[in-house]
Amino acid sequence: MKADRSSVAQQALAPLEVVSLVSLGQHPVSGRLRRAEQDARALELCLALERQSAPGAVSLSVWHASGSEIAPGSEQDQALRGYLGMGLESLTLVTPDALGADPLKAVGSLMADDSSLKDVDSLKAVDQPVIDVWPLLVTRLKQAAPQLVVCGGQGETGEGSGLLPHLLAESLGWPLVEGIVAIESCDGLHVTALQALPRGQRRRLRVKLPALVSVDSAAPAARQSAFAQARRGELSSLASGELVHDAQAEAFGVAPARKRPKRLKRIKATSARDRFKAAAAKAEGGGGKRLEGVSAEEGAAEILKLLREEGVLR
Repeated sequence: MKADRSSVAQQALAPLEVVSLVSLGQHPVSGRLRRAEQDARALELCLALERQSAPGAVSLSVWHASGSEIAPGSEQDQALRGYLGMGLESLTLVTPDALGADPLKAVGSLMADDSSLKDVDSLKAVDQPVIDVWPLLVTRLKQAAPQLVVCGGQGETGEGSGLLPHLLAESLGWPLVEGIVAIESCDGLHVTALQALPRGQRRRLRVKLPALVSVDSAAPAARQSAFAQARRGELSSLASGELVHDAQAEAFGVAPARKRPKRLKRIKATSARDRFKAAAAKAEGGGGKRLEGVSAEEGAAEILKLLREEGVLR
């Protein structure tokens, strides 16, 4: 019993090992690589936890898993340095063991030749190997054994399925808490965090460590990246694990997104009173046309014209 108490005391006095997982983001308009919005918010929560804790009580590390080599000055390098500009001295690139002997390029290089993707109906499968990075993170997390792992809820590049936190938690056997908007405190044994709920509500949770949490978009916005600090920061590579190919992603078809038809406005009423008010309310605007005493063909023609004007049919 005394040995157990002493080990608990040593664990409480040791620095809290926190890992923030970051990824490459993509601007929704220009398509250029940048720091991911949710991952930057997750890193901001980690920096806030480090700031509000005692000096030396929190040891923060930032990791990015990559299956391909990131050359200095490349677009990927510039995007990752956006995290360094938040006040970091270094960022660790978790890479496969055989990266130097067999470098692989990301799937995004397929979009370089737009002429091959003009025909949306004829999708082309990915003809380059795709690396699954979550086994690399699992191997590295088992080696480093941090107490708290923080990441964004969904990536902006790649599949963007949001399954990475679930895969890591299942492989490590850790509890997973989603939708975190604030990390209030951590005593080395438990972490207290706020979870976002629908309609702006919040729920305070106390989770036993080690644990993995994913950050919601309602978390505080990340600070602006400082250019000088981003240039001074260092990107260091760390080999962890073997190459794991994602056979399913290699069979995916890649094509430019097609604009979807515009939906007609639908009234969403939850009660009989709301439905009655919506039915009795006057129409907004006077651009409609009232048809009386017309044939079925004329009525169908007017309906078809309206659908085309609304963008439902082309």
